[in-house]
Order: sequence, then structure tokens, then C-alpha cells
Amino acid sequence: MKISELLKNPALSISFEVFPPKNDTAFDNVKEATAKIAALHPSFVSVTYGAGGGTSKYTLDIAKSIEHLYGVPTLAHLTCVSSSKETVHARIEDLKEAGIENVMALRGDLTPELENADRSQWDYRYAIDLIRELKGSGADFCIGGACYPEIHPESTDQREDILHLKEKVEAGCDFLTTQMFFDNNLLYNFLYKIREAGVTVPVVPGIMPITNAKQLENALKLSGSFVPQRFKSLVDKFGSNPAAMKQAGIAYATDQIIDLYANGIHHVHVYSMNKPEVAAKIMENLSDILGEI
Repeated sequence: MKISELLKNPALSISFEVFPPKNDTAFDNVKEATAKIAALHPSFVSVTYGAGGGTSKYTLDIAKSIEHLYGVPTLAHLTCVSSSKETVHARIEDLKEAGIENVMALRGDLTPELENADRSQWDYRYAIDLIRELKGSGADFCIGGACYPEIHPESTDQREDILHLKEKVEAGCDFLTTQMFFDNNLLYNFLYKIREAGVTVPVVPGIMPITNAKQLENALKLSGSFVPQRFKSLVDKFGSNPAAMKQAGIAYATDQIIDLYANGIHHVHVYSMNKPEVAAKIMENLSDILGEI
């Protein structure tokens, strides 16, 4: 089923994200974790794509497995950074052959080697280039895109960021998923601004449960997200106690999700980091709430 159709359902729902292994030796562990997450019956599971396309084979294998074995819709990520047209076309054909309906079109993170590379000759420099390629592929993909409730790290300001976001939607993006955030007011302000700018596609908030202090450090390096004082206090208090930090991080993420639901958001995406126990606990915390319409 297409994600765009799922998002029309007024019932509250939740989805999770998994990431493929970097090599064959870790594949069985990731597959087991993915199976446990799929067994929770989320509305869909997204499967990420390593920097430079390094895990493309695993992305497709896991996405197919989730759909065929567990009946859970999947959203396969596809990145284009530094890729040739031939490579992207081949990967699009693989998605079509596998029967994947939903694709998250991303530029992809710049590896250290790509940071200083000459990008002028790249076939794809931005996610919008990949979206146009997917739209012109002859396949009826449901295309997702990323957005930043604060500001993209490479944008000059939020106004420029929203302008590029609108262009991306006009190119064929069917829905958007946000980067992680830790203050819901940032999302509410962002939604107001993009609606005013004419961006009307569904926006799915992305929540990352922070279950250890190191994870927060890594997350902030990637996203640059604002961390409210109450979350800093949580990390300061419990960061040195792994069990307590895990419980507190899940509670904080649950609180964010409940607030989103209470304020008219029907669907939330959780960056579950291949941790089925975290996904299960969040589902348990929301068990009665998810039955509401």
C-alpha cells in the first residue's frame, strides 16, 4: 500500500525505521531485529540506505522481506549523492522489479571524501534531481522527502529552506518526513510556515528516542537539532546510568508523541535504530491511545 494512502486514515498510527548492516556478518542480527519490529504491526517500516549507496542490496532485501513475510508496507530509501545516472537507473529498476511502491528520495549524507569533492560534474546534486528521475521512470512510486523543522544545515536561513522544500514537493514529492527534533513547538511553528508558503502535502514528524548519552552526541552532529533544557537535564541526571537513561529517553519520546497526537497529528515516525525493545516499549506506552480516532 502507498504511504500517501495510509496517511489519509484518521486513526492514530506509528511507523518505525531500520537500517541495513554494513556487511554480511551482521545481516542475521539486523534481520532478526527487523522481524521483531515488523511483528509489532506498525503502519509501515522505512529502510535506510548507507552513505554512497553502500548498503543498497541489503536495503532492498530487507524491504522485500518485511512486505512479503510480515505484510507490513515498506518505505525504501534511495540516495543519489555522487551517483551516476546509470547507477540510479539500475537501482530504480531493482525497486520496480521487487514491487516496492514507496521510495524515500534523499540526496544522502556527504562522506568526508565527498565533502571537499568537486560537485559540479555530478549527475545528481540534490534530492530534487532524484525526485524528478523517479517521476520520469515510468513507475507509479509514492515518493517521500525529508524536511527540517529547524533548518537544513546547508541552508542560509529557514526562508530559503522552505523555498527549496516547496520546489521539491512541486517536483513530485507526495509526503514529507521530518528530521528528528526534541521540542514539539519547533514542529508546530514549521508546519504553520510551510502551509503559509503553499506546501500542503502530509508531513510526518520524526521522533528519535535517545537511550544513551553517546547517541545524543552523534544525533546532534548529524542534525544540529535544538535541545531544550528539560532534555539536557534528563541527560545530565541519567546519562551515566544506562538503564535509567534508556527508560527516561523512551519516556521523553513517548511524551513527545502523545503531545503530537493531542495536537492533531495522526501519524508519527520513530527512528528506532534497530532496537526492537525500544519500539515495543513505545507501542506499549501508547497501546490505548493508538485505539483512538
